Amino acid sequence: MKTKICLVLNAPTIRENLALVELYRQWIDIAELRVDCLAQEERLLFRRFPEQAGIPCILTIRRKSDGGQFVEGEGSRTAMLARGLAFADINPHKNFAYIDLEEDLQVPSIEEAARAFGTRIIRSVHNMEGPETDIRARVQSLRRTKDEIAKIAFTPRNLSDVTKLFKDAKCCQSEEYILIAMGQYGLPSRILSPLLGSSVCFVSSEESIRTSGNPLGQLDPVTLNEVYRFREISASTRVFGITGNPLAATSSPAIHNKGYRVQGLDAVYIPIKAENAEEAIEFAEEVGITGLSVTFPFKESVIPNLSEISANTGEIGACNTIVKSARGWIGYNTDEAGFSRALLQFLGKKDLKRMRVSIIGAGGAARAITHAIKQLGAKACIFNRTTDKARELALRYNYKWAGLDAGSRSLLESYSDIIIQTTNVGMSPDIEDDPIDFYSFNGNEAVYDVIYHPEKTRMLKRAEKAGCRVCNGYTMLAYQAYLQYRLFTGVDYAEE
Repeated sequence: MKTKICLVLNAPTIRENLALVELYRQWIDIAELRVDCLAQEERLLFRRFPEQAGIPCILTIRRKSDGGQFVEGEGSRTAMLARGLAFADINPHKNFAYIDLEEDLQVPSIEEAARAFGTRIIRSVHNMEGPETDIRARVQSLRRTKDEIAKIAFTPRNLSDVTKLFKDAKCCQSEEYILIAMGQYGLPSRILSPLLGSSVCFVSSEESIRTSGNPLGQLDPVTLNEVYRFREISASTRVFGITGNPLAATSSPAIHNKGYRVQGLDAVYIPIKAENAEEAIEFAEEVGITGLSVTFPFKESVIPNLSEISANTGEIGACNTIVKSARGWIGYNTDEAGFSRALLQFLGKKDLKRMRVSIIGAGGAARAITHAIKQLGAKACIFNRTTDKARELALRYNYKWAGLDAGSRSLLESYSDIIIQTTNVGMSPDIEDDPIDFYSFNGNEAVYDVIYHPEKTRMLKRAEKAGCRVCNGYTMLAYQAYLQYRLFTGVDYAEE
């Protein structure tokens, strides 16, 4: 059974919801009309919505306790559900194809009407407080008759709860169900819902996602289809991903998935938010993921979990790529090579001899960048708020080090041929932050920031205004991703 893509419609008017159906029609299979989100005067007009939409529709009136907006009593809600089924047309396409009824809703007349009119019942439970502990038993208890579809949506506390969902779903293959882990940790359950065996994957409009405050927990239909090629995902699809936290803005899926599409590879690359590296590896092993990009803040902490590491990973002390082999997980670092290529391209140089460089930060990215700067022949100073980390990194390469504050201004000025910002300070959504706000650019510096969301951080804008040459981290991201792509697939990325 192929997983259907369902657009959740939560606009306040019928007209707006119909416009959304039209906007996304080519990317969706069904639509869920959230009557609880309609304005009061619109709630009397929804009966003809399936006919107007020209697409199979789910009728849902969700209570506030289940994450919806309906706050009136159950009598009023029951009457509205009955209105949605009333005056059934002989043409089933003009009726609601599905109706969502919660497990605790006991109204036999509505159930009988739904079955009489050919409207399938989705029997649902929405746990906003935490995970469901026994998915198989829950699915079986929800379905009162064989033609009902069990729906379980819950809020995972962490990625481990999502891992358990994938594990439990393997025991439910004989049932028809919809499984959803909500929120940021649950995003893999949406993209990989065909692997979960879920009959429906819910998506939202771009506008709804922008205003939800939870961009990583939802997907719009275009992204699901065009970036993740959802309709092509099957049991034979190879799965890769990127893990980190908060993982709020990453372009890696777009880069990797574009490569798979261009080269005709049956593969998908997804974002996987985790609390720690151990959770990410546990999830990867359960789902069958064989390659992970590793980003902030796991580049150092992932290393003890690996069976082997490459030589440069050991020298750098940070890992941004892990690949599953028969011997276990093997760690690599593609940041160094990706950064070197990007920086030299930005500067138009072959090396950095006789140049003095400031490196802002001392984390995983800084470790790879410092190693690259040494190889390119420059002298450098490491600046970090935690001076012990700055000193430890600097001593590896016989570089200078200092705290990241106004007291280090003069030292920063003396190492300002190139200023390289390696931290997450200034990243979306905290775009007004500036790690060196105490420093005044003179216009002679070349300034490189590893952040690429936003395209220009506050620091880069200040530098550019002063006349400096500036560059963000997108080229580094792309060049290191090409190397990861090769490690994951065995195929060179088609850069052109």
